[in-house]
Amino acid sequence: MIFKEVELTDKILSELIACSEAWEQENSCHGYRKNTEEDIKGNRIFLALEDEQMVGYLFGYMDKGERKNSIHEKDEPFFEVEELYVKPELRSKGIGKQLFGYMEEKLKEEKVELILLSTATKNYKAILHFYLDELGMEFWNARLFKRI
Repeated sequence: MIFKEVELTDKILSELIACSEAWEQENSCHGYRKNTEEDIKGNRIFLALEDEQMVGYLFGYMDKGERKNSIHEKDEPFFEVEELYVKPELRSKGIGKQLFGYMEEKLKEEKVELILLSTATKNYKAILHFYLDELGMEFWNARLFKRI
């Protein structure tokens, strides 16, 4: 398995959109819809490759807090993960964890000290296990909904 950060090309864009179409069809996340070019442009893109084929991706962007809150200071830089995806047939094999770790090491080299993400998964127990237990993230807040 190879992990690398890449620039957005037409080929990579096409592959990212195809993966997001498959993810949309899974119906595993509340309100998830496939990505467009506009959703992806401007993000940093990290890939998991097996035999030169994309098997997972992570993308997100650098930002700074506009105001101080309970986890960061005003103007403190952070990386916001927009999406982390691994093809279904390869899940639970450590690929997502390794991909996240690769991204984390790259950010450490740049002196970034904070990573944020939100998730809309329907399987909250599994995702909390992954992010809290597997990746060592901390729980910050929850946003719940009830359709009436």
